[in-house]
Amino acid sequence: MPLPRALRPFAHREYRVLIAALAVSIFGSGMWAVAMVYQVIHLGGGPLELSLVATAGSVGLVAFVLAGGIAADRFPQRLLIIGVEGANLAVIASISGLALAGWLQLWHLMAGAFVLGVGAAFFFPAYSAILPRILPPGDLLAANGMEGTMRPMLQQAAGPAVAGIIVAALSPSHAVTGVAACHLLAFIILNFLGQHALEAPGNGAAREFHGHPPDGQAESLSGRDNDAAPAGGEPVPAGAEPHKASFFRELREGISYTLQTPWLLWTLLWACISVLFLIGPIEVLLPFVVRDQLDGDSRMFGFLLAVMGVGSAVASLVTASFRLPRRYLTVMMISWGAGTLPLAAVGIMDSFSLLALALFIFGATGSVGMVIWGTLLQRRVPPHLLGRVSSLDFFVSLALMPVSMALAGPAAEVFPIWAIFLFAGGVCPVMAIVALIAARMPADETAHPLDRHHDFSADADARR
Repeated sequence: MPLPRALRPFAHREYRVLIAALAVSIFGSGMWAVAMVYQVIHLGGGPLELSLVATAGSVGLVAFVLAGGIAADRFPQRLLIIGVEGANLAVIASISGLALAGWLQLWHLMAGAFVLGVGAAFFFPAYSAILPRILPPGDLLAANGMEGTMRPMLQQAAGPAVAGIIVAALSPSHAVTGVAACHLLAFIILNFLGQHALEAPGNGAAREFHGHPPDGQAESLSGRDNDAAPAGGEPVPAGAEPHKASFFRELREGISYTLQTPWLLWTLLWACISVLFLIGPIEVLLPFVVRDQLDGDSRMFGFLLAVMGVGSAVASLVTASFRLPRRYLTVMMISWGAGTLPLAAVGIMDSFSLLALALFIFGATGSVGMVIWGTLLQRRVPPHLLGRVSSLDFFVSLALMPVSMALAGPAAEVFPIWAIFLFAGGVCPVMAIVALIAARMPADETAHPLDRHHDFSADADARR
């Protein structure tokens, strides 16, 4: 009996190992978000000290995410992922030991947060790049949907909840020890990844993709000349062949490919605008909407964020249960653009149910677009550039996130909150339409069909 589409990636042993380790690791990250806060408070710190620790993690992430993308294209992704998890384990175990011994200081937490940020910068490009090596193309949408389902459930809900219970029942140091246990288990699981993923991408991935696709991936070429273009038909820019180049040359190759690929470039431009105009109002101004318009408190605000997370998880699972849409770029941009429209009315809503519905829709449509987007990167970007392009995508979002949050407060001093939400919720759909037209996305997706006539996973099952 064939597996449901959303579960088909679990038919592959390497994916089962990878997703199990990822689930444990992101659960630990959710625990760390709470354990770190109360560990700072336990040391006598306040908002300033907490900000310093959080900033240290952000600096490590932003400063190294481009290097992480280059590393994912140059070195074996399996070893990068295992190495990052080992570093996470060493850092958290050290903080746990210092805390239990009573020797922990604020600078220890700052240094640890910085290393964890650096680790994340290397982990996520490597994770994105390794998926196409262990899964057939037809299963990538389901795999990205499964991650999109797990992350809000484990990192935003279950992990923080468990850490809160441990902090209340025992102490912050015991919660940190629980985080260390999660990373230890994830590290052990990752070591069961098959040795076939050891080959460096520059040596093998691109060659296999262009000339001799791995088992289950030949169909993605849709009968095109394998040596001329990758699965989505994108030409590889001159000078972008795999080689051991300098850091800046490899970075330029990733940027050059992005600039020469309209659907990729305009999607990233839309992401820049959406992050700049949406993150700050949601993170900084929404609590005041809850307080002033709904007479709510922190519990109501937390519940609303949870509703948004539930929408994200449900939509990711639903998206994973179907084929990649034939009009995949159009569906992605319409989901993102239309999903921000309810936010335009947030500043005038005085009903909890309406505000919850708006955030649920925003979370759900955002996840639909993200699952498709992650799959397109893995299907249409050449394998030897995937790490760099993924890190550029990550960097764009990270770089403007603190800018958006920094501008939201001063903007609220000049403009009414309802006007800020109205503008933010209105400009993103307009820019989504601009991106669709400017990049000629409807014509592009017609010229480069994916999963149009073939069920890749069924073929893979038949071959086993």
